[in-house]
Amino acid sequence: MFNAFSTMRISASGLSAERLRMDTIASNIANAQTTRNDKGEKKAYRRKIAVFQENLEKEMDKVSGKRGENFRGVKSIGIKEDNSPLRKVYDPSHPDAGDDGYVEMPNVNILNEMGDMIAASRSYEANISVINSEKSMFSKALQIGR
Repeated sequence: MFNAFSTMRISASGLSAERLRMDTIASNIANAQTTRNDKGEKKAYRRKIAVFQENLEKEMDKVSGKRGENFRGVKSIGIKEDNSPLRKVYDPSHPDAGDDGYVEMPNVNILNEMGDMIAASRSYEANISVINSEKSMFSKALQIGR
């Protein structure tokens, strides 16, 4: 059954998802030039991607007795690595350059990350707008009852 706060719960899950997406993008941008891992090994950073899926609640319909699904928003199922190839940059003076003079650089493209950041930001704003509209409707409904 759809109750008055379902829309807010769905938008709140969207806010949480977009925040994780923005945090992941920020991490990608921060590590766009990282050629070593946290143990100091020569291993370039791999771009990370936040993965989501719909969050469904299965329940029995009290009237029909049939099994149904209620949409409860989105949920994070993890952060995975992008397996696209690493960039090879010719820089023989770099300490991590191989014998051929090439350095394996992260597979992070700043332009793509900025585009993803804008999309995540707009999605976040849309969810805020839905919550504010819902609050306004609740307020108007309470004023009618006066």
